[in-house]
Amino acid sequence: MKALRSPLVLVTGATGYIGGRLVPRLLQAGYRVRCLARSAKKLESRAWADDPRVEIVPGDLADRASVEHALAGCSAAYYLVHSMLASGEDYPEHDRLLARSFTDAAASTPTLERIVYLGGLGETGNSLSEHLSSRREVERELASGSVPVTTLRAAMIIGSGSASFEILRYLVERLPIMITPRWVRTESQPIAVRNVLAYLVRVLEVEETTGRVLDIGGSEVLSYRDLMRIMAEALGLPRRLILPVPVLTPRLSSLWIHLVTPLSHRIARPLAEGLRNRVVCRSDLARELMPQRLLSPREAIEAALGNQRADHVETSWTDAGPLPGDPDWAGGTTFVDRRTIEIEADPETVFRAICRIGGGNGWYAADLLWRVRGWIDRLFGGPGLRRGRRDSKRLGYGDALDLWRVTGIEQDRRLELRAEMKLPGEALLEFEITDGGQRTTLAQIARFKPRGLAGLLYWAGVLPLHGFVFRGMLRGVCRTAEAMTVDTFAPTSPGPIRKGAATR
Repeated sequence: MKALRSPLVLVTGATGYIGGRLVPRLLQAGYRVRCLARSAKKLESRAWADDPRVEIVPGDLADRASVEHALAGCSAAYYLVHSMLASGEDYPEHDRLLARSFTDAAASTPTLERIVYLGGLGETGNSLSEHLSSRREVERELASGSVPVTTLRAAMIIGSGSASFEILRYLVERLPIMITPRWVRTESQPIAVRNVLAYLVRVLEVEETTGRVLDIGGSEVLSYRDLMRIMAEALGLPRRLILPVPVLTPRLSSLWIHLVTPLSHRIARPLAEGLRNRVVCRSDLARELMPQRLLSPREAIEAALGNQRADHVETSWTDAGPLPGDPDWAGGTTFVDRRTIEIEADPETVFRAICRIGGGNGWYAADLLWRVRGWIDRLFGGPGLRRGRRDSKRLGYGDALDLWRVTGIEQDRRLELRAEMKLPGEALLEFEITDGGQRTTLAQIARFKPRGLAGLLYWAGVLPLHGFVFRGMLRGVCRTAEAMTVDTFAPTSPGPIRKGAATR
């Protein structure tokens, strides 16, 4: 007799913060998982990507045909997609159209029994922020179709790497005195990310959740001021002085968050606007149908900080960043700065040394200049250095790395970084490794495609610094790789570290 196959579920938004953590939990619960992603390559570095029960399907939610293909044979689907970018585009309308496309595709999938959507808590009525109103509009679009929808409405999600958590942590770490908007007095019921994930998995097992809207929150209701106090205590910092003032608008608040935290003002603004709404559960039905131990805000914060210190951040708010198409480097003017060095280490060790750059590890040379460049970038609306990196030792395709993003990676052979800083052009930094037998050759190539006169002037201005910054970075990789080699073969007596060959 043929064994029954485990149920197949679709996860949209698997490259995002929640989706990237949900997939392994669904696998643990016995499901097969299909992931729909615009940039499927971004999932290749995930620990679960090679699991035979995982299928990664490239596709776009705006393309109904690709959504129908991804839904085929699925018994349930998770809708974990939202733009949340305050820009010139009408992101609420864009999100509504995506939800409509998904709903239409779901209606033509006979095997689909349920859609699960993670929305936002907030009082009903016209006073909701644009961000929360958009979440409700997506919720209505999904529910308008023929497939039953289970909606989980969550408040602030506390977990290592979440956008809300990073805002809270950076504000508390950096500002002993905070002049804040009145929303610091707003009541909230934050929930730990592990509790959110448990609810998301359990809804498929509890039939009574079908077609329901369920509020999910943590074990306590408290103000954002209280959260800041708890964060300061968890970080071992003195009590912060918080001065609420009535004149700070969401726009001014988002710009202040942009300067103080790693988040862009485009993400910070909808979050800041949403903080003015009271986000407290109006029903305990979720707890009754799916009982679990809910972490207190203090426990959730301490768990998140512990994961960060242990370098165990599964996903980050930076993971879902856009990956623009590669520029046409063959067209137009492209400036190239190429440097090579020979290293007495094998390609694997050299690659490990390269993958340590950025974040808390620094850039091997001219760290002060990198910090200044990061400050300038933040002032002009760029990411700056504060995004850091999710893991201090490993890099994966699509990972954010300070001012850069990983857009190409081949184990022990190549690493490609694309600049996301504010630039009058497009910049790429690439490392290429060639095995030469006794020695390994490392090539470091910086490419810049200028836009207009400003781009030409920018390249002319930074070129004198390249000899100092890039040559120093290359030599730093060499020293680190050769030190790793010495430590490997003589751990008890490493001896002096030989300087690498001169760059050429």
